Amino acid sequence: VKDAVRSVPAVVLGTLLNILDGVSYGMIIFPASGVFADLAALGVTMFFITVLISQLIYSAGASGFDGVNGSMMIEVVPFFHLLATDIEALVGPDNPRAVIATTLVAFALSSVLTGLTFLALGMFRLGSLIGFFPRHILVGCIGGVGVFLFITGLTVSLHMGDDVPLDLAFLRALFGSSTALALWAPALALAVGLRVITHRWHGQLILPACPYRSLCPSSTPITQNPPPTDFIAIPIIFYIVAAAAHLDLSTLRRAGWLFDVAQSSAPWWHFYTYFDFSQTHWSAIGATLPTQFALLFFNILHPPLNVPALAVSLDHDVDTNNELVAHGWSNLVAGVAGTPPNYIVYVNTLLFYRVGGTTRIAGFMLAGTTLLLLFVGTAPISYIPVMVVAALIFVLGIDLMKEALWDTRGRVSRSEYVTIASIMVAMTLWDFVSGVFFGIVVSCFFFVVQSSQRRAIRAISSGPAITSAVRRPSAHREHLRATSDQTTVLRLQGFLFFGTIARVEDAIRALVHAPPSSSAGRMRFLVVDLALVAGVDMSAAEAFVRVQRVLHARGIVLVFCGMGAGDVRRALESVGLFELEDVELCESLNDAMEWTENVYLKSWFSRTKAETQDAAVLPGRDVDHGLTNGVSSSARYSQLRDASHRTIGLDLALAPDTPPAPPDPHDPSPALFTTLSQAFSSHGPLDRALFSPLPHYLTRLSLPAGTTLWRASDRADALYLVEAGVLRATYAFAPPGRAIAESMVPGTLAGELSALAEAERNATVVVERAAVLWRLDVASLRRMEDERPELARALVTLVLKAAKIDYDILLAALAARG
Repeated sequence: VKDAVRSVPAVVLGTLLNILDGVSYGMIIFPASGVFADLAALGVTMFFITVLISQLIYSAGASGFDGVNGSMMIEVVPFFHLLATDIEALVGPDNPRAVIATTLVAFALSSVLTGLTFLALGMFRLGSLIGFFPRHILVGCIGGVGVFLFITGLTVSLHMGDDVPLDLAFLRALFGSSTALALWAPALALAVGLRVITHRWHGQLILPACPYRSLCPSSTPITQNPPPTDFIAIPIIFYIVAAAAHLDLSTLRRAGWLFDVAQSSAPWWHFYTYFDFSQTHWSAIGATLPTQFALLFFNILHPPLNVPALAVSLDHDVDTNNELVAHGWSNLVAGVAGTPPNYIVYVNTLLFYRVGGTTRIAGFMLAGTTLLLLFVGTAPISYIPVMVVAALIFVLGIDLMKEALWDTRGRVSRSEYVTIASIMVAMTLWDFVSGVFFGIVVSCFFFVVQSSQRRAIRAISSGPAITSAVRRPSAHREHLRATSDQTTVLRLQGFLFFGTIARVEDAIRALVHAPPSSSAGRMRFLVVDLALVAGVDMSAAEAFVRVQRVLHARGIVLVFCGMGAGDVRRALESVGLFELEDVELCESLNDAMEWTENVYLKSWFSRTKAETQDAAVLPGRDVDHGLTNGVSSSARYSQLRDASHRTIGLDLALAPDTPPAPPDPHDPSPALFTTLSQAFSSHGPLDRALFSPLPHYLTRLSLPAGTTLWRASDRADALYLVEAGVLRATYAFAPPGRAIAESMVPGTLAGELSALAEAERNATVVVERAAVLWRLDVASLRRMEDERPELARALVTLVLKAAKIDYDILLAALAARG
C-alpha cells in the first residue's frame, strides 16, 4: 500500500504522457488521406493496446527495470505510411475494406517479425552483434524520422495527406493564405518556444533531452519535450479565447482548429471489426516484405541503445540479452493482438523513476490507468485543439533533427556527417526504405575511401637495419654489413584490397626504378613481411603477380614471410604466386633475413675458397640465385665483389657447414685457435703465446643433431665455443609473446653471460646440426683464474666484448619484429 501511495505522482505523470503520446502519435499511425482519412481514432486505440501489452509484460518481471515504461515505437510511423500507401496502390482504393484489412495485417506482421527477431537475439545471446552496425546510419535514419515528423506536423495542421509532394504547390499551400498560416504557424511557434523554455529551465516535469541518450553528447542536459503542465494549459487558453470570440465547436471544427473524428465514440473493441482475413490480399503482403524487413532492421537497433543508456542513467545493471527477450515477448503478443511494435521508452522511464515510480506496483498501476483510457475511448479526441497535437509532433521532429545534425557536429567525421545528411535527404525525397539502403551504400563507399587512405606500408627498411637473430663470426658480420643493403624489407599492415594495394605497387615500382647509385637501385632481394596483414583480396593478390613480373625482369627475388597458413597465404596461393620463378617463402621475418644473409655468405665463400661450401642455410633451400655468376658490370655484382675483396684479407672465413672433424687427441689446438680467431678477430689479433695454455682448460665435444645442451631455468655450469655445426636457442617470453629463436654458427659463443654470472639459463639450446664444441665449465674457469689470471682476464674480456655485439644484434632483430 505504501508503494502504491508513493507511486501516485509517477502514475499520474505516466498516464498524462501516454495521453499526449497517444493523441499526437497514435493519430498519425495511418496516412491522413485516401481510404485511411478517417482512421485517426483507430490509430489511437492501437497505440493504447500496444502500450498496455508492453506495460503488463515488462512490469510482470520480463524487464530488469522495476518501474519501466513501455510504449509504441514512434519511429515506425513513416514505414507504416509507406506500407499503407503501397497496399492501397496494390489493392486499389475502390476496395477500402480490403485495403484496411490488409494494412492491419501488415502492421501486425511487423510486430510479429520484430518479436521473433528480439527473441532469437536474446535467447542466443547475440545482443552485442547489433553494436557492429554503424551508428551514424542509425543517426541519419533518426534524423529522417525527424524531418518526416516535422512535415507531418505541417500536414496535420492543414488537414492534408502526408503523401503531398514537396513542391511549389506545397509551399503555396503553406504560405498562400493567412488562414493556412494561422493553422500551422502558432503550433510551430509554440513548439519552438517550448523548446527554448526547456533548454533554459530544468525541472522534475521536464523530460530528457535525447530519446537515444547513447547517441547524445555527454554535455546534453536531461531536458526534452515540453512540460506536461504547459500542454494542459494550451487547451485551456484555447477554449478561453474561443469563448471570448463567441466561436462554437462546430465552427472551430470546420475551420480546422479541432479534430473532426466522426467515429470517435465507438468502443475500443471496434478496432477488431476491421480485421477480415477473407478480405486480406496476401499477395500485397508479400509485395511489401522489403519494406517490412527495412522496418524490422530499424526496429531492432533501438533497444540495444535505450537499454544500456537507461541502465547508466538509473545506475541499475541489467542484462541486455534478457531485455531483448522481454522485447520479443511484448512485440510477439502485440502482433498477435494486431497492434504496432513497442519498446522500453528511455524518456518516460527515466522521468517515471524520478517522481517515485521505482517499483513494479507503479508499473501495474500505470497499466491500469492505460486500460481505463482504452475503455474511455477516443471520443475526447474531437475536443483536442489541433495545435496541441501539431506542436507535440513539431517538438519531437525538431529534437530528432537537432540530434542528427546539430548534436553530431565535431563528434563524427566529415564523411559520417555527410552520410547522416544524405540519409535524411534520401528519406525525405524518396522513401524510408530507399533512405536506409542509400545510407548503407554511402557508408560502404566512404569506408572504402577512408580505408584506401590508410597506410598499408608500415615501413621500408634496408638489410643493415634489420638483421636476423643469428650469431655469426666477425668476418661474416663484416661482409653482411657491406652487402646486405641489397636487401629491402617492405613491411605491410591492415587489409590489402583494391583500394590500398595500388600504393603498395607504386612504392615497389619506385624502388625498382631507383638509380643504380642508391641501395634501392642495387636491390637483389625484396622481403615482403605480411605478419600484420589481416587479409588479402583477389585484386591485391593479382597485384603481387604483376609485381613479381617486374622484379623478375630486373633479377630481383621476391621473398614473402609472416603469413602463416591462414587466409592471407590461401589468397596468394589462389593466384599461383608461389609457383612463379624467383619467389621464395619463409615462415617469419627472422627466417627471411637469415636466408638472404646466407645467400650473401655463399657468394662470399665462392670468392674466398678454392672449394665452394654452403653457409648455414634453411633446410631444402637453394641459396644461390645467381649471385656467384652475376654480370660483372652490374652494380649489384660490383658491390659483392668489392665487399669480398675487403673482407678476404681477414682470411678467417671457414665455411660454417664444415662437417664436424673428429677430435684430434694429439693436437686439437689449431682448430681451437682458428675458432677463437673467428669469434674474436674484430677485437684485434690474438696473442697466441698468451692463449697457448687454453686447451688445458677446455673440453672438445662432438654432439649429434637433436642433443639438448641445456634448458631454460637450468643452472649455468659452462660456456661453449662453436667450432662446427649449428646450435639453436629458443627464448620463451611470458604470454602472449611468441618464442624467439636464435641460431649460433661456427665461430660464435653460446651460454657465455649466464655462465660468467653463474645464473639460470634464459633459453633452451639444442644442437640443430651435428656440432663440435669447446666447453669451458665454471670450475675450470675458476681454476684458470687462480693458475693463469692474465689468460683468464683476457679471455673474459673478449667474451664480454663478443657477447655485447651478439646481444646488440639479437635486440635489433627483436626490435625489427615490432
